[in-house]
This record gives sequence, structure tokens and C-alpha cells, in this order.
Amino acid sequence: MGTVSLNVASSRRGGRRGLACLCSPALLNLLVLLSLLSTNLLALLAFLSPRARGPVHAAAAAAAADRSASSSSSSAISAQVAAIAREIDATRLVPHRSALPPELLLFLSPHALPLGRDARTGLTHMPASVAHACFRSPPTLALLAAFASYEPRAACPRNATLPHRLLSKGCEPLPRRRCLSRGPRAALPSSNMGVDSRRWVKPRHDHEFLIDDVLRLAGAASTKIRIGFDVAGGAANFAARMRERGVTVVTTVLDNAGKPMNEFVAARGLFPLLLSPAHRFPFYDGVFDLVHVGTTALDEGGAPALGQAGTEEALEFLMFDVDRVLRAGGLLWIDSYMCHSEERRQVVLRLIRRFGYKKLKWVAGEKAGTGSSKTAMYISAVLQKPGRG
Repeated sequence: MGTVSLNVASSRRGGRRGLACLCSPALLNLLVLLSLLSTNLLALLAFLSPRARGPVHAAAAAAAADRSASSSSSSAISAQVAAIAREIDATRLVPHRSALPPELLLFLSPHALPLGRDARTGLTHMPASVAHACFRSPPTLALLAAFASYEPRAACPRNATLPHRLLSKGCEPLPRRRCLSRGPRAALPSSNMGVDSRRWVKPRHDHEFLIDDVLRLAGAASTKIRIGFDVAGGAANFAARMRERGVTVVTTVLDNAGKPMNEFVAARGLFPLLLSPAHRFPFYDGVFDLVHVGTTALDEGGAPALGQAGTEEALEFLMFDVDRVLRAGGLLWIDSYMCHSEERRQVVLRLIRRFGYKKLKWVAGEKAGTGSSKTAMYISAVLQKPGRG
């Protein structure tokens, strides 16, 4: 029994020594090294195989194509910007520069960019921001020269008709001037300024809506009227009536026949804006609850200097700008617009349908002329702008 016991113990000791040899650190390190080498070798073979090269090269080609397209697009945009800058360079449009006043020449001269050459456009100077319509005809250029004829840092010349005449010819924006504004004028009489305290309050015609009726329509349509815009509002009578009802209205006003209409409107405590309906409205998108468009606004919309006033394209531009500043759910009030032909009426109707406005109130008909004047067709409408996704 003792011998058997000794042999078993000796066998166990020999087994442990063999296992220790197999699990030695040197052998384990060798196995790890071999596994790493084999893994890397397999990865290299997979990468170099033809089946794997296809997607890699395709991805690289796609990335190169994207970079090329981006570079081409950037180059095209830069070239377009440079072309526009050259096109609006007013100095090329002036035929006789020596005949212009020094202040106008100074304004029209290109001004160097503060940081030097622009890397994207290649421009080194910025052209002046004066409308091309200012240079399209010698009479308009003469008016512009008269507007810029003054003594720098002295009192500005007093000629109320010049800005109106230039704006009516599409010469906007006007150059800035380095002269001092004069003091207030004498008291402005209201007798010949077109003040009317009865309109929109008491009915005068079947096609003339009352302010209270329109505000009730707005309430029924869940539209709150807080701020409005009156296009070509004259003496701002509409703004005065709306103020009595707690609504603030900005009115575009042009001085007419030497009458200082802007000063008169301001003296009434109302907000005048020197702007022609032919120009873009200087407001952010969707800021007004109500836009009121009178008869003259639709006739004056467009670009008078280009001979497009009253055309369908000019009306469309006006309506797009009206739609832009009117918020979704806001009201467009077309007030007693007189169409002197059936063709003109159809143009207005097509535009209204194109914008998809909802008709809250609509009156159209004919009005007999007096004396030798022909029968005119009128349109009065209160429309609600749809919400667009």
C-alpha cells in the first residue's frame, strides 16, 4: 500500500511539471504574437482583394467629385457676384461725369473694401447703391444732380418736390447727403391737405366698406388687428381712423405738388413713410395684421421708370410684396379699386385667385361716369391670407 501511494504522488508531480512547461510565459507570448501577425495578414489580404477595392475607390471618387462640384459651384457663385457688382457699378452709367456736382461724384465713386481684396468674389471696391433708373434718362440725371447740389455741412436746400419726382421715376435709393436739415416749417393748414374725418366711418357708396365692419369680420375670422400698413395713404386719414380704435398704422406718403405731406402726417401724430408703391417695402416678413391698399396703390405699383406701371407683371410684384409683409391669417383690404376696363378687372381677379386668399367680403360692380367719363368697374374686397406650410 505504501508503494502504491508513493507512485501516485510521483505521477502527480510529473504531470504538474509538464503542465507548467506548456503554460510558460515565453510560449504564451509567442502564441499572442502569432495571432496578431495572422490577423493583420488576413486584413491586408482582404483590403488588397479586387472585391474590396471597388467600394473604396468608389467612395474616394465620390468624395473627389463632391469637392469638384463644390469648388465649381463656389466659383460660379463668385463669378455671378462679381458680374452683379460690375453691372451695378453706377460710374459706368454716367455719360458726363464732369457735369455732375462734386458730392454726387464722391458718392458714386467706388469705395475700397476695408479688408482689401475679397477672396471669393475678387472685388477690391464696393460700388455705390444708386438705382439704375437714376441714370436712364438725362432729365432724371438732371434731377439727381440738383438733389446733390449743396454745400457740405451747411443747411440742405429746401425743395420738397425733388425727392417725390425722383421716387416717381424709380430713382430709389437716393444718395445720402452731407447737409443739415432745416428747422420746422410754418404751421401746416389742414384745409387743402385732404383731411377727411367721415370716410370709413359713415357709408358713402355701396362699394366702400366701414372700418367697424372690417374689424368685426376680423374678429369672426379669429384675427386680431393690432398693427397695419396703408399703401399710398395720402394724408393718413385711414391711419387716423384706425388709431381711434387702438390700431397702429404705418402710411406710405409722397409729397404731392409741393405739399409737405410727410410733415403734415407727422404733425397729426401719425407715422409717415416716404416710399412709392413701386418699391420694395422695408419691413420684415409677416409683421402686419392688416394691409390696406387703395386705388392709387394698384395703379402705381411696379416700376414707373421702366414703363411697367400698371402692367400685370408690375401688379404681381406689388402683390408678392404685400403678401410677404402680411402675416398668415392677416387681412388684405382692397379699397374701392376702380378698373377702367374689363381687361384690367380680369388682371386683378387672376392675381387674387393666384394667391389663394379667402374672401371674407367681396363687392364688384359698375359705376356710371359723370359727363364724358366712361363707366368704371370697381372692386372692394376683404381677403384673408391662408396659412402655408
